Amino acid sequence: MSTILHITASIRNDESVSRSLGKRLVERLAENQGAKVVTRDLAKNDLPYIDAERFAANLAPYAERSPEQRDLANVADELIEELQEADTIVFSVPVYNFSVPATVKAWADLVARAGTTFRYTENGPEGLLTGKKVYITAASGGTAMGSEIDFMSPWLKFFLGFLGMTDVELVAADGIMGEGGEEKIAEAHQEVEKLAA
Repeated sequence: MSTILHITASIRNDESVSRSLGKRLVERLAENQGAKVVTRDLAKNDLPYIDAERFAANLAPYAERSPEQRDLANVADELIEELQEADTIVFSVPVYNFSVPATVKAWADLVARAGTTFRYTENGPEGLLTGKKVYITAASGGTAMGSEIDFMSPWLKFFLGFLGMTDVELVAADGIMGEGGEEKIAEAHQEVEKLAA
């Protein structure tokens, strides 16, 4: 059975456009693939920010970790395992102040582990989480995706590619606080249906 990992980040819960787009996409993909769904809600704010001790623990080989390091690395281990086991990943991410929510950056800092999710080679870094299909369902009040003020989608795509996930599709309901916002949301939902068909 394949696995879909749904990573959400909006603080707006059921009112969230990015979350509703992602939820629909995940439901349709799971139906079509007979897939198991794992959800990681970053808006719960239960991920720690990286610090020197946690960074050292995350890089220490498992067999060499002290009990304290095992405790510190446990969260990152769990997040990395979710990524490794997923065949498809759906990110539901809003634009906050032109970029990703801080919780998404905290997640990224925990899953970027040299030797596990990427490695350094003589030709530069190489992502190790290959062969996965990724979708990003995004929403923004005023930031147009792909514009010069969009620092969310280019950063997230680059980071995913750094980890080896290069097959990424973006569905965006952007500029929804302006004129025609409802139409833009409806169009994004139509795009989700096409992707999931």
